[in-house]
Amino acid sequence: MAEGFARALAAAVKAPSPHNTQPWRFEVRGSRIDVLLDPERVLPVSDPGARQARLACGAAAFNLVITLRAEGRRVSVRFLPGPRRLVSVDVPGRREPTEAERALAAAVHARHTNRRPFDDRPVPERARSALVAAAREDGAELHLLDRGARYDAVAALVRRAERLQETDERYLGEAGRWTGRPRGESSGVPATAAGPPASPAPALALREFAGSREMPAREYEQQPLLGVVTTRQPGQDTQAGFAVERVLLTATAHGLSASFLSQPFEVPGTRADLATLFRDEGEPHTLLRLGFGFTTPGLPRRPADEVTTVIEEPGRAEGLPG
Repeated sequence: MAEGFARALAAAVKAPSPHNTQPWRFEVRGSRIDVLLDPERVLPVSDPGARQARLACGAAAFNLVITLRAEGRRVSVRFLPGPRRLVSVDVPGRREPTEAERALAAAVHARHTNRRPFDDRPVPERARSALVAAAREDGAELHLLDRGARYDAVAALVRRAERLQETDERYLGEAGRWTGRPRGESSGVPATAAGPPASPAPALALREFAGSREMPAREYEQQPLLGVVTTRQPGQDTQAGFAVERVLLTATAHGLSASFLSQPFEVPGTRADLATLFRDEGEPHTLLRLGFGFTTPGLPRRPADEVTTVIEEPGRAEGLPG
């Protein structure tokens, strides 16, 4: 296999995913790497259509691609219709990497979802412009909200979805299986990664995971900056995930933290209402909370070789180099 694929695959598995389910697999055949959806790791209650799982696979594909490009590889990317095979990445030759590519690749291993409180310090205009430009580079749009009627409407949908999930035994059971996991497990969200309870209650509090209530209450930012990623065409979950990861790595490179507010996408009624709010801009795929946070530990990941299949071509016998 081409030199450097192992490093790119190690970067791919650093992508975010719902409840850290890591719903991806990779196939390597010669100079090509395909990103596949693992249906066994799709959440049947909160993500029955695998929308968020495909978003996660798109984010993994971006990490793969940006690492290859930063190492001087020429890369061609094709998004596939699925349902399992989602992205095909071909590496036909070499080229000179840009400084921007190197900066994003360096951010892959520094980026972590941050469920802890952020400062109330506003995100500067320079960083906001960079985030919006990052989404556009991959054909998506990032809509930043920090005040106004639409902000209030989005916040209300988050709270409504949260209330509905708090009384849904199927959702609670699913969340309980994937969160609050003991130290040492390679998937799911450990108790140490949970955010503390909020006091006083802000406009948008992160949902509590197992372990949250064991921490002392903390004050969160009162009105966090929100980002909604949309695409013009419906059903572009994987492409949106590719763009979302570029946004997240750009945020990391600018010293920002981010976390997901996925609740409205996990309840059919609130997902429909969110789509109505953004119908003029396209289909919304994810809702981000952005700001200045303190360093937090990353979540565990399955090793790349555990989720990668190398398909040998006739006449070739290659391993997985570092």
